[in-house]
Amino acid sequence: MADRKRNGRTGAGKPSATGSAPGVSADNSDGGYNAGMAVFSYIIGGIIVWSLIGWGLDYLWGTRWIVLAGALLGAAGGFYLSHMHGLTSHRNTAGKSGADSGPSADGNTNAK
Repeated sequence: MADRKRNGRTGAGKPSATGSAPGVSADNSDGGYNAGMAVFSYIIGGIIVWSLIGWGLDYLWGTRWIVLAGALLGAAGGFYLSHMHGLTSHRNTAGKSGADSGPSADGNTNAK
């Protein structure tokens, strides 16, 4: 049971869902490309959506500055969203954390 939990796999041998961001595999074997594309998509998507909202408000209210504020808000929101999904943090490329070291090399886990 503990071995399945450590490997991040279910009983059927498939990777378990860990709730990570879209496009990022559970075992972090993507080399960072998928995470980079997700960050790029969040930021560009935020800029486009909030710029269109700003453009619409500019049209309704007769102003010209809200579209720029919308673009800046969209970029900041996209970066925040990607940060909250853990895409901008440092990842261990070996797929293991420092705390998940497993048993000792000699196999004696109760050594003192």
